[in-house]
Amino acid sequence: MDVSPLTWWITIGALVVFLAVDVGVIARRPHVPSMKECAIALSFYVGAAVVFGIWIWLDFGSQYAGEFYAGWLTEYSLSIDNLFVFLLIMRKFLVPEKLQQEALLIGIIIAIILRGIFIALGAAVINEFAWVFYLFGIFLIYTAVKLAREGSTEDDEFKENRFLKWVERRFPVTPEFHGPKIATRIDGKKMLTPMFIVIVALGTTDLLFALDSIPAIYGLTKEPYLVLTANIFALMGLRQLYFLIGGLLERLVYLSIGLAVLLAFIGVKLILHALHENNLPFINGGEPIPVPEIPITVSLGAIVLILGVTTVASLMKSARDRSREAAAGS
Repeated sequence: MDVSPLTWWITIGALVVFLAVDVGVIARRPHVPSMKECAIALSFYVGAAVVFGIWIWLDFGSQYAGEFYAGWLTEYSLSIDNLFVFLLIMRKFLVPEKLQQEALLIGIIIAIILRGIFIALGAAVINEFAWVFYLFGIFLIYTAVKLAREGSTEDDEFKENRFLKWVERRFPVTPEFHGPKIATRIDGKKMLTPMFIVIVALGTTDLLFALDSIPAIYGLTKEPYLVLTANIFALMGLRQLYFLIGGLLERLVYLSIGLAVLLAFIGVKLILHALHENNLPFINGGEPIPVPEIPITVSLGAIVLILGVTTVASLMKSARDRSREAAAGS
């Protein structure tokens, strides 16, 4: 895929413009977005992703368009799982509703920057060491098994990571929020606010999630441009999605199982690809192994099927559970 430097700069420039508009709107009017506002914004981002995929199809071919759509859907589904942890963070730190938008936006900006670094590192490693696909595949299968065993974490509380604990110990933090400020002065002493802690929590949490999502998308495409744009489109509507389906997240009871199946599928795909282009001397003497590779059309179909069945089954079970609770209450 031959992407010109101009295309890269236009893509990055468009991202900066969208983020600048978002920051400007929220800075002028911190508020809890309405369902209508969230639905319109989310429809725009989803529509933009679909149009972008069509442009990829017209300019670079159906293969790359399929890789983009598969990567975008995978990153989007993993991002939805991340939203539940974001909900736990907001609850733990008692973030006022009107400040949650700003915290999420800054957290998303941090996530985009960190994922950009991860994507660049991943591309460099893959170009130098093709055998890393074995590691990616094994890691994704391990993650899938772990996720399937643990299941949903909806009753768990957010557990602060070591870096977050260090920040809270090292720097004085005010007990209450001071609007969107991340720092303030009290009695002449400069102190951080809980908003800063929340932003750090969101950013570092997404960094951990990237350990799963970046290997997963590299299992669907090796093109850094597609990896980056799929991640950007998955993250851009995350803030609106948070407010739009906050209550719905708790009804996606099979989401963890669906994501486990999805990650296991991509893990197997990665290992098959690694065997097909084998360059490890202790496996078949370093010669490629004639194993079938999973085409992107099959991958895209499997992703849509897995996510569709997971969503429908989750909503059906939630509806049955609510009906039983209502019958028992009456």
